[in-house]
Formats: sequence, C-alpha cells, structure tokens
Amino acid sequence: MEIKKLQKEVDNWIKEHGVRYFDPLTNLAQLTEEVGEVARIISRKYGEQSEKKSDKKKDLAEELSDVLFVIICLANQTNCDLEKAFFEKLSLKTKRDHDRHKNNSKLK
Repeated sequence: MEIKKLQKEVDNWIKEHGVRYFDPLTNLAQLTEEVGEVARIISRKYGEQSEKKSDKKKDLAEELSDVLFVIICLANQTNCDLEKAFFEKLSLKTKRDHDRHKNNSKLK
C-alpha cells in the first residue's frame, strides 16, 4: 500500500472513530510513549535485559504499527506528504551512503 493511501486511511479512521486529531503536542507525547514500548520489547527480547512474565505477551509488530499510526497522524495534521518526503530521503541517502557503508570496516 502506498504511503498516501495509508495517510488517507488514517484520516478516514480519525473522522469516523476518533472525532478529531489530538493536538500535535499530545501526539508527540503519544509517539514518545509508543517508541518507549518498542524499546522495551527490543531491549528485553533482543538485548541483555531479562524479560518479565508480562513482557512475553508483547508483540513488536503491533507496537511498531502504533508508532506508524501516530507518525501518520502527525503528518496528516501538519500537512506533510510522507510518501514524497520518504522517497526524497531515500534518494538522498542512496547518493550519500552508497559507498560509505560498504567502506565501513566496522560493518565487515
């Protein structure tokens, strides 16, 4: 699915189920909270921190989708075209980093 379609899906959902967007500062706080949940899962599942019993039921994909949802909300309410910005950034990174990572001895 294209990012524009995702942005439209979220906008439709907000209008139908969410009444309105939270203000950008609230969404920023929500984003921080969701990223924290992702960090917790990764640190316990893939890092050195031990899992608690309650952590075993947490789903990384679900938490990442929460992050994506809030990012799309922020983009929609601030009139950002994420699809355009993403492909512009990918192009920039491709030009800038094409040989950089291949020549990084730390990655070998």
